[in-house]
Amino acid sequence: MQKLLERNTQLDHILIETSGLALPQPLLRAFKWPEIQTKVTVDGVITVVDGKAVTEGRFAQSIEAVDRQRKLDENLDHETPLSELFEDQIACADMIVINKSDLLTASQGDDLLSQLKQDSRDGVQVLKSEMGVLPVDILLGQKAMAEDDLEDRHELHHHHHDHDDDHDHDDFESFIISTGEIDNPEEFSKLILDVIRDHDILRLKGFVAVNGKPLRLTIQAVGPRIETYFDRVFKSSEKRETKLVVIGEKGMDQVSIQKALQV
Repeated sequence: MQKLLERNTQLDHILIETSGLALPQPLLRAFKWPEIQTKVTVDGVITVVDGKAVTEGRFAQSIEAVDRQRKLDENLDHETPLSELFEDQIACADMIVINKSDLLTASQGDDLLSQLKQDSRDGVQVLKSEMGVLPVDILLGQKAMAEDDLEDRHELHHHHHDHDDDHDHDDFESFIISTGEIDNPEEFSKLILDVIRDHDILRLKGFVAVNGKPLRLTIQAVGPRIETYFDRVFKSSEKRETKLVVIGEKGMDQVSIQKALQV
């Protein structure tokens, strides 16, 4: 399943959620087509896992329904077992969400999380979700902050629901890193990926000042995927500095992360 979630004045950013029958690799390859590559970019691949079904040895809520859907769609590979499809989705993910974790015991949830971390690529983060709820800032990279009030965005938004257990996302936190200009964007991107991997950071995004460059560098990272592009010239009223928003689970080592990313 693919969803167009955000529209940017320069690029359309697409987040691909892989679930059900979706084969993520062909979808990603499609974004390399010349007529598409200059117009859109993939913000991230999020694989949503039915925690209850997988724990019970199934890979879908209703295998019968999946089989019926396969037979109706000539474009689907009817011979691909669900287990292989599941493995493909895990292998391609930038982030994995275990949905329906409220239907699992604590040990079941922890075991599944550990197994998915082991089966996924290095740097991919695995999260538990109850009632399908997660902060939007974790799932989306675009417009998670406004550039003119970056300092005010020190806390993730709280979302309230009508059910008895109010999920206000206290398990997540964010903070801002301010540092100087960088010399080499490629080396800085490698450093960011190392820090994300070492500290289980869910998302990192912000703006970077590069020595000798009048344009501001936008940077977004989720799991092992990182994207950078120059978006506009620094305003005369702006200080040339690097500002990054780091989003992760509560209790992450902010001091070590700050130290690692200071330049």
